[in-house]
Amino acid sequence: MLMTSLLGVADPPQLLPAREQMAFTLGFHIIIVPFGVAFTFMMLICHFRALRYGDQQALLLAQRWSRVAAVLFAVGAVSGTVLTFELGLLWPGLMGAYGAAFGFPFAIEGLFFFLEAIFMAIYIYGWRRLPPWPHFFTGVVVTLSGVGGTAAVIAANSWMNQPGGFTVRNGRVTEVVPSKVFFNGAFWWETVHMLLAAYIVAGFMVAGVYAWGLLKGCQDRYHRLGFLVPFTVASIAMPLQFLVGDTIARQVFDREPAKFAALELVPSTADHVPETLGGVIVNGAVRYGLPIPDVASLLAGFRPSTTIRGLDAIPAPVRPDDAVVNVVHLAFDVMVGTASLLLLLSLWFAWFWWRRHEVPANRWFLRGASVAGLIALASLESGWVVTEVGRQPWTVVGVLLTRDAVATQGNLWPLFASVLAIYLCVGIGALLVLRTMRRKWSEHDPETVAVPYGPYPAPASTDHADGADRR
Repeated sequence: MLMTSLLGVADPPQLLPAREQMAFTLGFHIIIVPFGVAFTFMMLICHFRALRYGDQQALLLAQRWSRVAAVLFAVGAVSGTVLTFELGLLWPGLMGAYGAAFGFPFAIEGLFFFLEAIFMAIYIYGWRRLPPWPHFFTGVVVTLSGVGGTAAVIAANSWMNQPGGFTVRNGRVTEVVPSKVFFNGAFWWETVHMLLAAYIVAGFMVAGVYAWGLLKGCQDRYHRLGFLVPFTVASIAMPLQFLVGDTIARQVFDREPAKFAALELVPSTADHVPETLGGVIVNGAVRYGLPIPDVASLLAGFRPSTTIRGLDAIPAPVRPDDAVVNVVHLAFDVMVGTASLLLLLSLWFAWFWWRRHEVPANRWFLRGASVAGLIALASLESGWVVTEVGRQPWTVVGVLLTRDAVATQGNLWPLFASVLAIYLCVGIGALLVLRTMRRKWSEHDPETVAVPYGPYPAPASTDHADGADRR
């Protein structure tokens, strides 16, 4: 099969709709993933603070955030299930021939998913029903299950980048070593990279909601704490993400030369390679970019004289075309550029907190914080574009070409249209539910709303009955 593709067989007509559908559904689902991984962790921070220090506002935040987490979990369950079916429907060449290896991490992910679903239900319905600390620890299981499920999915994705742990005999996978499939050469760093990205995206997204409230004059402790917890988590993760990203880039330089050449826009093998900001490749030549001398070589090998393999070193049949290279390079620029903006915002916050130990009241800072979540989301999406498009023309690097993995029967465009309609309904429905929850919560002063279990706000002496009713 691989030899047939290398000899120049035309791409099947199903390839374009399959790619478009996979890109759309993955792009949608990846918005939800950070909340399952990181939002519940921030919820637990507030929950722990409430139990440890008797903080009523922290407990109220934990309870409300748990309801948001439940809504997003339901949306993620739908979008994730669709993705699972797509792997078999759209890419039978992958699942049919390599499912024995590729499917193992997804089996593990399924176990974590069911564990997360069970304990999410216990946590949500445990308010007012379970003792405080046992209730808290059901939330711990939810968070750990989210982390484990994400790690399992990244194991599958990283295996596609650096496959191992199996033998191919007569076109079929045999002698699968599950531990080597799961803990492949790219697993650890890619998993840490995704987990940090989840904390960054969820942290800035949630903090942005409360930053907007602070801008509108809601300066009560509830809004300050709602901003402080997620923004602090994201700010701690930001510098760590740069260190991890730099390590992964160097790993890509060593093991995926075609992807690295696309990232850095290197058409020909050379040393003293500049870092090109912007720009595109046109007919094998770099155009319109801003080169910074020697920086790409310096980042790749810590020396300006480091030689970087160019696209010309990749065999022509599996060399990415100019369009793929340009998409990967520009997505990489967007990822690094947006992450740099978020790092600057995090450093601004850290400097202010170090000096005054309070939430910054500067309106320009709050404006930046209110849109930081969208910036983080753009960085996350562009990072996945780099990963997935940068692997082309391979589905499994060096093993399976994408055109050999795609379904070759039927018209896939109607299926794509159906999936678009389903996701549109799910997305709109989730937004309406969250909007209704926000409106309901905004009708009550968070300083007087009763919490699920102590401490309770002291009712006013002249309106004791009304205070009891609000509980």
